[in-house]
Amino acid sequence: MFHVKQGRRAVAVLAALAAGTALPGTVLVARAESLPGYRTASGATEVRGTSSAADAPQLTPGLHTDAIKRGEQKYYAVTLDAKHTAYFSAVAAPRPGTKVEDYKDKLTISIQDSSGTSCGPDATPSFSGGGMAYPIADYAVRRIGADRTECQKAGPYYVVVKREGSATSGPDPWPIELNHLDEPPLKGVAPARPAPGSWSTATPAPRTDPTKRTARGGTGFNDAGSVAPGVWKDHIKPGETRFYRVPVDWGQRLNLSAELPNASSGATDFLPSALGLAVYNPARGAVGAPKFVPYEGKPAVAPVFTAPVDYGNRLNPTDSVNAMRFAGWYYLAVSLSPNTARFFSKGTELTLRVDVRGAAKAGPGYAEPAGAFSVTPEDQEMARNGQTAEEAAKSGTLTTVGYAGIGAGSVLLAGLGAWTLTARRSAARALAGSGTGPVPLPQATTQATPSSPSTQPTQPGGPGQQQPHQQQFRPPQGW
Repeated sequence: MFHVKQGRRAVAVLAALAAGTALPGTVLVARAESLPGYRTASGATEVRGTSSAADAPQLTPGLHTDAIKRGEQKYYAVTLDAKHTAYFSAVAAPRPGTKVEDYKDKLTISIQDSSGTSCGPDATPSFSGGGMAYPIADYAVRRIGADRTECQKAGPYYVVVKREGSATSGPDPWPIELNHLDEPPLKGVAPARPAPGSWSTATPAPRTDPTKRTARGGTGFNDAGSVAPGVWKDHIKPGETRFYRVPVDWGQRLNLSAELPNASSGATDFLPSALGLAVYNPARGAVGAPKFVPYEGKPAVAPVFTAPVDYGNRLNPTDSVNAMRFAGWYYLAVSLSPNTARFFSKGTELTLRVDVRGAAKAGPGYAEPAGAFSVTPEDQEMARNGQTAEEAAKSGTLTTVGYAGIGAGSVLLAGLGAWTLTARRSAARALAGSGTGPVPLPQATTQATPSSPSTQPTQPGGPGQQQPHQQQFRPPQGW
């Protein structure tokens, strides 16, 4: 009888877990397989990095995908000029539920010239969420500047990405997304580093708007949901990371918080790393380390207050200030530990308090269209409407269609389809009125009318590359 009761108890436990309910003393874990993984850019190019620089594949400006194993080091070749500062970011996106160890599982990203000389500090994004797997990202920079001596010449360079990790961590390769983005040179002298004490470090009070608007977080940089100043709500599941983006102009700064409510289950277990908030700049550079806060059943908040956006911040040795070096879309990544399933078995409401403080100022004066390193009226409208770039394209926020690669050309094709239909109807009306035979229709072309320099889009070739197709709205990175 004892063994029968044990068997029934085991069956009951399994049934309860399958149904998402908990028996006394049972700790629920999130079903990782039901969580969405990182969505890579639809137009990204697949590459295969090599262990030797001799046969490294060429990385052109834009987005690329690869995978990397534990202990592996990969080389990618790039050709750089002597004018543009170049950013090379890497996003590592192990599947939710992958076993990782804090600080030991990480990437190292570096840029080297043809002699193996490093062009600057390496980037080393790692995990810090109590063993939670979530997307990690950062960049290495080849910076052009009068204060620099290394890597200032045009020629061949190499991006080197290395994965380190604990032998007890998950053995599967990590998908990685690489981005090569160029920053235009300036017309005149570069602004100096802001003087110490020129801005306050005292964290202001958070936003307290009476109404919460609905935000829709994405899986990563490519499908991040737009938000504007205000209080927003979304739904997040244990083990999930949700991405948002907000436009921040020159002279402005972010005052952010991500909040969890109290647990309705009544559980009071203490989790040291339950809720995380990370901020990334327009080139996917980490604005300091992700901030994880504990949870024990009561409301909890993860706050971040940044420095104001200033070109001279790139001369600051503090990482969180250094990354606030240009205007554009800034990204927020909110992660909820899978261990919070004991509090929120079906997920929970997430509150985002987003405040963009300070008046927008004039930029440093780029010699070329700023592209990703600017904020346009269309960006502001998308943020106010809480739209993703895809939704903005469908609703008409994108006033001119003329760039390549959006949803594998779907927006461009839709525009051409509407043009063709209009042309056919016009031709049909003309024929009906004249009684003549068929008239040949003009051939559709994919070229759009260039827009003004102040509203140049971000092209796959980077903002410093001249492109034949330009339009008023600058699409986000990854499109």
